[in-house]
Amino acid sequence: MILIALGANLPGPDGRDALETCRAAAALLDTLPGLRLRALSRWYGTAPVPPSPGVPDYVNGVARLAPHPGAAPPDPAALLAELQRIEHRFGRVRPYPNAPRTLDLDLIDLDGALRDAPDPILPHPRAHLRAFVLAPLADVAPGWVHPRLGVTAAALLGTTDQEGVRVLA
Repeated sequence: MILIALGANLPGPDGRDALETCRAAAALLDTLPGLRLRALSRWYGTAPVPPSPGVPDYVNGVARLAPHPGAAPPDPAALLAELQRIEHRFGRVRPYPNAPRTLDLDLIDLDGALRDAPDPILPHPRAHLRAFVLAPLADVAPGWVHPRLGVTAAALLGTTDQEGVRVLA
């Protein structure tokens, strides 16, 4: 199981709002070589973390992908590069850490792989601390267990601050 977090809080260069950008990016995940989109969470509205006055709320979701039948999981670095190409297509820039963004795609888990270096670190080193990742992750992979911690997404979600995380209509 391959889990990708999607997020955005700024309009894209084409004028799409954050939700439409995330939907379009999710559709592109289904075109990645050797992979298929198997599930997409509900979309969540979330306050910026850390709180930032004047910064718009984020749209967040999680996609579950799987390799084509009989295919091997993708190389983590190659998959990260593909995700960054999609981000670039939607105008992503990185002026400083936690900057508002047109699109953010994070590789959360790649078939339970444990990887400390080089990038990407797997599982994502902060996913288990973020309700805006865990809530949508539980939508698409309710039985997922954090590969390092041995704890389910639902249990991890119960330990996070969920204030400001809401399902979008």
